[in-house]
Amino acid sequence: MRRAYIYRPSKTAMQSGRAKTDHWVLEFERDGSIFVEPLMGWIGSADTRNQVRLEFGSRDAAIAFAERRGLAYEIREPHRRRIRPKSYADNFAYDRVE
Repeated sequence: MRRAYIYRPSKTAMQSGRAKTDHWVLEFERDGSIFVEPLMGWIGSADTRNQVRLEFGSRDAAIAFAERRGLAYEIREPHRRRIRPKSYADNFAYDRVE
């Protein structure tokens, strides 16, 4: 049986805010059976679970779904954000280290 991963997505490099990061995602572990299609060179797989990505409003809802379906799952906790207070005036401070 393949494992499912439950995690909270991080923001992309193109985002300055935290939009679209308030939900939890359930994805299945990647299967190693991929092949290269000889004519076009596209990568394919016979397993369609690689394409499944389920979104849930809360972590508990994702866990309940996995347990109802009898899925083995692993929870990946999000990293805590560290907010360092910054001030624009600190750029011009006399004791600034360069």
